[in-house]
Amino acid sequence: MPESTALTGDCANCFGLCCVALPFTASADFAVTKEAGKPCRNLQADFRCGIHTRLRQQGFAGCTVYDCFGAGQRVSQVTFGGADWRQAPGTAGQMFAVFPVVRQLHELLWYLAEALTLAPAAELRPELRELLAATEALAAGTDAAALLALDLPAHRGRVNTLLLRAGELVRATVPGKKRDRRGADLIGAKLAGASLRGADLRGAYLIAADLTRADLRTADLIGADLRDTRLHGADLTGAFFLTQPQLNAAKGDAATKLPAGLTRPSHW
Repeated sequence: MPESTALTGDCANCFGLCCVALPFTASADFAVTKEAGKPCRNLQADFRCGIHTRLRQQGFAGCTVYDCFGAGQRVSQVTFGGADWRQAPGTAGQMFAVFPVVRQLHELLWYLAEALTLAPAAELRPELRELLAATEALAAGTDAAALLALDLPAHRGRVNTLLLRAGELVRATVPGKKRDRRGADLIGAKLAGASLRGADLRGAYLIAADLTRADLRTADLIGADLRDTRLHGADLTGAFFLTQPQLNAAKGDAATKLPAGLTRPSHW
């Protein structure tokens, strides 16, 4: 995974944007329902979470699996120049609308940075660097109106096409036939011990699936839904396009083998 700390949330330099701009509904992930643009009841005056160390115990597990990829501090300190929405309430609506846009751009930056580290995709590095620079230029914009007018689906499509090519080059290094489960509905699937080495699991729905002791080495996991996926003892060595939020949403243990650069979630 990429090492840039700029692509990791820095709450100390953010105005609690994920706690205000985003909506959530009372469920197993959130104890209450909150509308977009309304501060969470746990947000303090200093923009910190009042129950940060007890989120899971208080019914806010959804917060523990979220990461803005650094968009929060970018919007707070760059796009809006360090003027928070409480001091300048007239900017609040625009700030909250811009945040999800920049968050998507930062997620794309994370994937592009990851792709640049994949040795089998070395031939794509000039294109990856060019697109990374273009994405960074968009995310660094200080014109909120321009960010809101951005054709994000079109840009995401360009990035996705290149990432797909990178993934194919990496998976091609795995000998034999690889499973293609791209976008597959594998909710609750019984895949304990399954051989998924080099598999294409892009966008697969693996919610509550049992992947205990599964071989996921060099698998493409971009966009895979790993909520409550059982990864106990699974081997994810070399799995790529796997983000920390995806891992945080899953279940595992000390025997789960992780790709370099990812952290074992504290709740495992």
